[in-house]
Amino acid sequence: MSQQLNGKQVAILATNGFEESELTEPKKAMENAGATVHIVAPSKEGIRAWAKTDWGDTYDVDKSLDETNPTDYHALVLPGGLFNPDSLRQDEKALTFTRHFFEAHKPVGAICHGPWVLINAGVVQGRSLTSFPSVSQDLKNAGAEWVDKEVVVDSGLVTSRTPKDLDAFCSKLVEEICEGKHTNQHA
Repeated sequence: MSQQLNGKQVAILATNGFEESELTEPKKAMENAGATVHIVAPSKEGIRAWAKTDWGDTYDVDKSLDETNPTDYHALVLPGGLFNPDSLRQDEKALTFTRHFFEAHKPVGAICHGPWVLINAGVVQGRSLTSFPSVSQDLKNAGAEWVDKEVVVDSGLVTSRTPKDLDAFCSKLVEEICEGKHTNQHA
């Protein structure tokens, strides 16, 4: 068990309807690498997962958006699912929280439909990303270059397509967080 992320704090921003494995697997990988990981949500109530084809478990929220400060975190992860990012991309507090990581040049990971949040936060123009295929046109319309690969890294921004890509996503995510701030990461 590597401790390359000792002393790092990471926020996973999610709400009801997140794809379960896209939260649990990155969380486990970052914790195994020594990071402290908090689940951050719009409210302090537990959030319910979507587990492939039906509702999954309910997860405790460590901090609500009102209780947290993005400056406390070294990185941000946005899991996908369909309902979760669709809700977060309409939440101005979630978008402001997300923008902070780009403005501060911190690593960000987004998988599946997670890049929807990035589009609404206004941080994808001129960036190379991947996502669930149905999000590709939305990314292109927002000025991003969409690439069909299991993981794409663009100056600290790590994106992947689906749960099938989680091994590559988690590995690159840990690597980028370990590297720290990326000067070319921008809002």
